[in-house]
Amino acid sequence: MVGKPVPPKPVPPKTTPIPDSEPREAGTYAIASPPIIQGAASVAAGAALQATSRTKSPGSPSTNIRLTEKAPGRLVSLDAFRGFIMMMLAASGFGIAKFAGIDDSSAVWQVHSHEYWKHVAWHFDHPVWRSAFDIYKISFWDLIQPAFMFMVGVAMPFSYARRSQLDHSFLRRALHALMRSVTLVLIGVFLQSRGKDHTTWEFPNVLCQIGLGYFFAWCLLNFKPMVQGVALVMILVGYWGLFFFNPPPADYDYASVSASAEDGEVFEGRLAAWSKNANAAFFFDRWLLPKLRTVPEPDPQPAEGAAAVPRNSEWRPVALTLMQNAETTERGETAADVAQPPAADGTATAPSGDDSAATATPATDPTAETLAPPPAGPGWIRRVFLQNDLPWTPNTGGYATLSFVPSIGTTILGMLCGQLLLAGGYSHWKKLGIMIVAAGICLGLGILADISVCPIVKRIWTPSWVLFSGGYVIGMLALFYLLFDIAPLKFLAFPLVVVGMNSILTYLLGQTLGGWTKESLIRVHFAGLIEATFGPRALDPDWYAPITLATGTFVVFWLFLYWLHRQKIYLRL
Repeated sequence: MVGKPVPPKPVPPKTTPIPDSEPREAGTYAIASPPIIQGAASVAAGAALQATSRTKSPGSPSTNIRLTEKAPGRLVSLDAFRGFIMMMLAASGFGIAKFAGIDDSSAVWQVHSHEYWKHVAWHFDHPVWRSAFDIYKISFWDLIQPAFMFMVGVAMPFSYARRSQLDHSFLRRALHALMRSVTLVLIGVFLQSRGKDHTTWEFPNVLCQIGLGYFFAWCLLNFKPMVQGVALVMILVGYWGLFFFNPPPADYDYASVSASAEDGEVFEGRLAAWSKNANAAFFFDRWLLPKLRTVPEPDPQPAEGAAAVPRNSEWRPVALTLMQNAETTERGETAADVAQPPAADGTATAPSGDDSAATATPATDPTAETLAPPPAGPGWIRRVFLQNDLPWTPNTGGYATLSFVPSIGTTILGMLCGQLLLAGGYSHWKKLGIMIVAAGICLGLGILADISVCPIVKRIWTPSWVLFSGGYVIGMLALFYLLFDIAPLKFLAFPLVVVGMNSILTYLLGQTLGGWTKESLIRVHFAGLIEATFGPRALDPDWYAPITLATGTFVVFWLFLYWLHRQKIYLRL
């Protein structure tokens, strides 16, 4: 009897599952369960990962998918864009502004056109107050900070998605974002305090501004793009209202706060609320920042004829008094009576060394005065953390702490672009087209707001500036995306990527070691090599020294960053 043929056993796909107890390889992800909150970033990450899936274990539920191909990697355009901005900061604009500032009498202007270099240098310095010219023109240097904040927003969905796919809990991710905010603020305060005698708690530094708003922007990642867009509108409208309904008084003294009408820092009429150091953000700083200092209180003035109050420290006046107990109170004795026994004639004896007590007070006189302790000085928390005995003065540039609020809007624009680039289902060209359209819309709305409701001023981050600068930085990201993620030009981005992948460290190098590198390293150790290669005028301050020193400084930084890149060492917060 012939039996039925036995069907061959199905051969499972040749995939090796990774045990949960073992570390996962780079680029291999497992979606163990849906995120706690289905935010836009986590949804986009899930869609992108699903799009890269090629194999799936038979019978596995949709929430336990083992992906065998790499998830979307780093955006070359983002790293290159970030590297470009950090390069300009670390190189101090390659010294172009200082070169153009050489005196007209220098012989260098017999070789080069001074007017041309002045025109170029305009893009490497901040305008005095207003940031838009001839409707749409802008200084490139004004775009450095918004580009920095925008790129923080672009990177946030990628970081959020990566941590979500690594099964980090929502609480762990939230604490990481909060600690990153605090760290950025503290680093910014450290940089702000350079050259000062004490810690200076002021927050105009770009890292402070990013840190103050980072956590609030991060929280919006848990919501859909529509909600993020509504939050953006609410921030811009609310911040506009804060300024509009708090204009300066009619007799406001602008000169006392370093504001000049001749320089365009003072607006009139309905735009007066956006004048330099005469706006709601300045009024807030005038209230807050003095509280973050410790100013020595004046010595208490003793009563006429009384002895001076002894002091045992610079800050806290001390007076020794004895507390009255119940027994002495019943007898009508005061603390002074206890401190000095009465004389034989019934009068109280003045303390020794007090020549002013020529008349004595009866010991039982109920009107006898006791020495009240002088007001106490600052507490230990203020003396330890807020010790700064210099009075607060207005920021001469007009920068304000509250600018971090509208700058959250700049970060939100970056988040929206980052979610677009992370999302699956769109071709590269479609993503590029969406960014170009978004850039045009933001630029147009910014110009319209400048004409109608509030001026474009970067220093106080007006709502019109958020839109105006947003249009430019979105357009810049689109250009880098075209060059390095669509066109086959990734190899050209490598020098910028080296900088962009260590952007915080690059910024710190430029802020702390830039001057030392120029004067103590390049001038001392490389002067001979530079002059032998480029001629004796390369380090002449009346010729090319500003450009040579700034460029040489960046070259030194880049070589150090390249070594770190080879060692895979990156500063992460």
